[in-house]
Amino acid sequence: MSVNGVTGAASVYETYQTSQTDVKTAEQAAEKTTTDAASKKEDTGAVYEPSKETTTDSVKKTYTQNSSLVAKMKADQEEHQKQLQSIVEQMLSKQGQTFNSANGIWSILAGGNLEVDEATKLQAQKDIAEDGYWGVKQTSERILDFANALTGGDPDKIEEMRDAFKKGYEQAEKTWGGKLPEISQQTYDAVMSGFDKMAEDAGLTVEKSN
Repeated sequence: MSVNGVTGAASVYETYQTSQTDVKTAEQAAEKTTTDAASKKEDTGAVYEPSKETTTDSVKKTYTQNSSLVAKMKADQEEHQKQLQSIVEQMLSKQGQTFNSANGIWSILAGGNLEVDEATKLQAQKDIAEDGYWGVKQTSERILDFANALTGGDPDKIEEMRDAFKKGYEQAEKTWGGKLPEISQQTYDAVMSGFDKMAEDAGLTVEKSN
C-alpha cells in the first residue's frame, strides 16, 4: 500500500470520527434543550397557578347598625339638653333675683316682696351692671360657653342647644311666676344672637332670631 493510500484512509477515518462526534454533540444539545424546556414548564407550573375566582369592587357590603352606640349617643344628647335647660333656668332666675335686689326688692316669686338691706342692694347693682357677673354680656356668654362645651363645638348641635335654651328660659319664667325682668329678656336676645353667630361661622344657613 502506498503512503497516499494510508494517508487517504486516515483522512477518511478522521472525517468519520469528527462526523460521529458532531452528531453525538448535536443529540446531547437537543436532549438538554428538551430537558430544560420540560424543567422550566414544571417550575412555572409550581410557582404560579391562576385562580379561577374573580373579585370586583362592585360587590356590595352589608353594614350593621350599632344599636347600643346609637342609643348611648341619643341619651347623651338628651342629657346635654337637659343640663343646658337646667343651667339656663337657674342662671336667669338668679339674674332676675339680683335685678330685683338691685332695685330694692327681693323676690323669690313675682308675688312675694321683701325689702333688702343697703349692702345687698349695692352689691346687686354692681352684679347686674354692663360688665357685672349677672349683666347681659357675662350671663349670655356663660350660657353660650356652656352650650358649646356640651356639644364639643359640633355645629350640627347648634339648633338643638338653641331649643334647649328656649325651654330653659320658659321654665325660668314659670318658676318666676310670669315674665322675667327686662335684663333677662335682653340676655335672651343676646344668647339667640350668639347662636346665630355660631351658625354663620360654621357656614350654616338659619333664619335670624327675632
